[in-house]
Amino acid sequence: MAWSHPVPKITDDERRQRLARLQASLDEKGLGGILLGASESLRYFTGLVWHQSERLLGALVTPKSVTYIVPGFERSRVESLSHLPGEIVVWQEDEASAALVAALLPSNVKVALDDALPLFVYHQLAAVFGTERLTDGGRLIRDLRLLKSKAEIDLIQHAMNLTLEVHRRAHAFIKPGVLASDVVRHIDEQHRALGATGGSSFCIVSFGVATSLPHGADGEQAYAPGDVVLVDTGCRLDGYYSDLTRTYVMEEPTTEFAAAWAIEREAEQAVFEAARLGATCGSLDDAARKVLAKHGLGPDYILPGLPHRAGHGLGLEIHEEPYIVRGNATVLEPGMCFSNEPMIVFPDRFGIRLEDHIHMTDSGPQWFTEPSKGPAEPFA
Repeated sequence: MAWSHPVPKITDDERRQRLARLQASLDEKGLGGILLGASESLRYFTGLVWHQSERLLGALVTPKSVTYIVPGFERSRVESLSHLPGEIVVWQEDEASAALVAALLPSNVKVALDDALPLFVYHQLAAVFGTERLTDGGRLIRDLRLLKSKAEIDLIQHAMNLTLEVHRRAHAFIKPGVLASDVVRHIDEQHRALGATGGSSFCIVSFGVATSLPHGADGEQAYAPGDVVLVDTGCRLDGYYSDLTRTYVMEEPTTEFAAAWAIEREAEQAVFEAARLGATCGSLDDAARKVLAKHGLGPDYILPGLPHRAGHGLGLEIHEEPYIVRGNATVLEPGMCFSNEPMIVFPDRFGIRLEDHIHMTDSGPQWFTEPSKGPAEPFA
């Protein structure tokens, strides 16, 4: 399907620059290569999009080359897909893919492994290479993917804009008696209508007590007047995610809910204000918990309070580094993108999650979307 969005897709030129940085890192670390699996890192560096399965398909990147490792019967399919140039080598069903990888490298070099490779692939490689020649490539990959380019941020921004509009349409759709599953379906339809051809990449719609479960409840729910509403959804554009949560009431809020909502919004703002260049990711989580403790919530992960980290990175994966969690000493730099969602859970009553995302610029934090206005006004 033709690309219809006002922001460009990631270009092969950008992927070549990414690949060059990866190859330079291999050289610096004295590694013979890195094996990328059917992961988002394969997409990030080569443009090849593939699903994980019981057969190894990936790319062996060395300081000088890219070689695609492909099951023999999938070669024609891979050739038809977009990817950076590189030799395609195949293994047949009765052959060992690990032996093929080993044959492509000198016998005395170490090879790094994509941290998203399945454990069974590691065991197959270890049987051929020996564990001493295998090393974790996760840090090397994650460090390169951590800082987003302008093109990546533009894609995320446009995806966020689409999802924010979908939230507006979902808010208008909710009426007494409507089923959560109908709202989920409507949200998917609206994402598609706005050009996210894959629809919703995920969707949580909760009413009433179910909002106290961070990732929603099983079974059907029907909206009743006075229920707290929590909607958490997103889409993907050229692989990049949006992810937004709004929590609100459709009528006049109770005093209890309005007070709790104000605390949640205060905590979200505290995270934003703590997001200064050079600050640690852990200090942002600390800032949220300090607000909650001031209001008698928590401490730590005790409920009522914040039961999980205050945020997560976002890009080609909906949860990726940097994680906004206590003790994370990662320092904020321009190009980092992450959620701000210090949810407050009141068990068996309701939960409130206001989730907007931040990207770090040369001058500090910037919202992708403006935070909610009030407990009955989910939009700025």
